[in-house]
Amino acid sequence: MQIETLKDVLHWTREFHQHLSQCLSHCADKNMDERARMILAYLSDHEKALTKVVSGFETSGDKHALNTWCYEYVAKHPIVRHAHCDAPFAELDATQIMEVIVDQHQQVIELYRYLASRAEIPSAKELMESLRSLEEHEMMRMAQSANRFGDL
Repeated sequence: MQIETLKDVLHWTREFHQHLSQCLSHCADKNMDERARMILAYLSDHEKALTKVVSGFETSGDKHALNTWCYEYVAKHPIVRHAHCDAPFAELDATQIMEVIVDQHQQVIELYRYLASRAEIPSAKELMESLRSLEEHEMMRMAQSANRFGDL
């Protein structure tokens, strides 16, 4: 996928969450640790919900913001399309799973943070800041919920 505009970034992010949801779901039944299976199932559902939220931004976002070019970031920090489930979630324990998930979401947050800092039009900056805030809050919510599984 060639990423040229902020709309392309949103499309990539939607696909990122969708792919991650499928990967987590696929690995949930294969993990031998009960707590890890519960976390994988929960995270899969959470990623599926994030897919829908990002899709909403794609369809209802400000057209001027969505059509803003973002060549500079992509040239310096290539966005790698996730081709397959490369994280062996089936072999990780609950703590390791959360480390991978948090790291992947941090990369998306950094993308949004950088794009917001470089946005020249207010609507593009607002869009990226909204998405960054959403990702940060959802990542914290996932981490808190995963910690609750440890209390079971």
